[in-house]
Amino acid sequence: MARIVLKFGGTSVADMGRIERAAGKIAREVALGHEVAVVVSAMSGVTNQLADHCNAITPIYDAREYDTVVSSGEQVTAGLMAIAIQKLGIEARSWLGWQVPILCSEVHGKARIEDIDSSKMLRHLGRDQVAVLAGFQGITERNRIATLGRGGSDTTAVALAAALEADRCDIYTDVDGVYTTDPRIVKRAKKIKKISYEEMLELASLGAKVLQTRSVEMAYKRDVPIQVLSSFDDAIGSDLVGTLVTREEDIMEKQVVNGVAYDKNEAKITLINVPDIPGVAAEVFGPLTDCDINVDMIVQNVSSDGKVTNITFTVPKEDLDRATECIKNIDKLKGADVRSDKDIVKISVVGIGMISHAGVAKVMFQTLADKGINIQVIATSEIKISVIIDKEYLELAVRALHTAYGLDAESAA
Repeated sequence: MARIVLKFGGTSVADMGRIERAAGKIAREVALGHEVAVVVSAMSGVTNQLADHCNAITPIYDAREYDTVVSSGEQVTAGLMAIAIQKLGIEARSWLGWQVPILCSEVHGKARIEDIDSSKMLRHLGRDQVAVLAGFQGITERNRIATLGRGGSDTTAVALAAALEADRCDIYTDVDGVYTTDPRIVKRAKKIKKISYEEMLELASLGAKVLQTRSVEMAYKRDVPIQVLSSFDDAIGSDLVGTLVTREEDIMEKQVVNGVAYDKNEAKITLINVPDIPGVAAEVFGPLTDCDINVDMIVQNVSSDGKVTNITFTVPKEDLDRATECIKNIDKLKGADVRSDKDIVKISVVGIGMISHAGVAKVMFQTLADKGINIQVIATSEIKISVIIDKEYLELAVRALHTAYGLDAESAA
C-alpha cells in the first residue's frame, strides 16, 4: 500500500463527465489499497471568467478580494469531485486551503506556500477517506485567502505530497507525459520515461508548459517523485505509464541531451554606447529589479576603446515596454541608444549528460549554421545551452536540433 497524491488540472475536470472519469481513476487507486489525496484545479475556463468579473468592475482592484473571487473555482470543483467519489461508494470529503490549513505568504495573486499542517488530513486518510483539496489557494497569517498564481495547483499538489510524506504525486493533464520536444512541431518526438528534477526544472523554465516551474522546484527540494500522465487514457498512475520526474541517481541511462525546448515569450533589448565604467551593469539592472522585471540572458561586449560598450539582455515580451521606459529614465544611460526586438525566440537543449560529455555546444552551433540560422545571444549552464534566434526559424531549428542529438523516435507518433 502506498500514499499518493493525484492532481487533476482544468481540462481534466472541465465538465461533469470528466469529473466522473477522474473519480473513476481515484476509485481504482483506492481499490489497490492506497491512501489517496486529490488536488483539483478550477474547471477549464472558470478562473479566466472570474478574473474577467473583477476587471469588469475595475481594472484596479484589491488583490485580497481578487483572490477571494478567483479561488472559488477550485472550491466548486473540490465539492463536485467529492460528490462524484461518494457516488462510487467511497468515503470522501472536500478541503479548502484554510481548512488544512495551508499557510501562505502575504503576496496576493503570487503567494508562496510556507507551511502545511497535514495532521487533520492524515487522520482522515487513516480512516480510508479520500481527501479532495482545492488547489491554487492557501491562507495568510492575517486570515485572508491567498492564491498561488497561474498553474498553482501543481505546486499545491507537490507541497501536499511533501507534507503527507507521500510516495508519489501524479499530475493528470491533457498530455500523456513529457516529450523530447513539442510533438506539434516534431512528429517524431518521444515520450521520456524518466527525467531528473534538474532537467525538468530547466525544461519548465525554458518554455515547456507541462509542469509549473515552482512545483518542480519544490519537488526537487523535498524529493517528491512526480509522474505526468494523461487523464484521458484508461491507465492510472500506479500503472506508471507517464513520465516520472525523479532523482538523477534513480535514472539508469542518462541521455547527453534529453530535450529541446523553446520560448516565444522573449524580447531582446540592446543598449549601445553604454559608458564602460565599473558599476554600469548595476546601474542598468538594479532599476529593472526595482520594477519587478525579470532579466534572463545577458551579454556584454568587450569594449574596444575602453570608453563605451554594448549590453544585450532579454526580458519577458509583456515587460518590454516597461523595461524600455525604465532604462530611459536612468541618468547614466542618457547617451545610450536603446534598441528592442520582439521577433525572436529562445531555443534550448537540456540534458544531465552534458556534465560529462564534450562537444554538445559544437553540435548545436554547427547544426544551426548548416541551416543558415544566425545566433544572436548564447547562454549556458551545466545542463543546458540556450540561444536567441529570429522567430521565423523556430520550427526549422527545433526539428534540426532534435534530429542532430538523436532524439527522433524510430517511427512517427
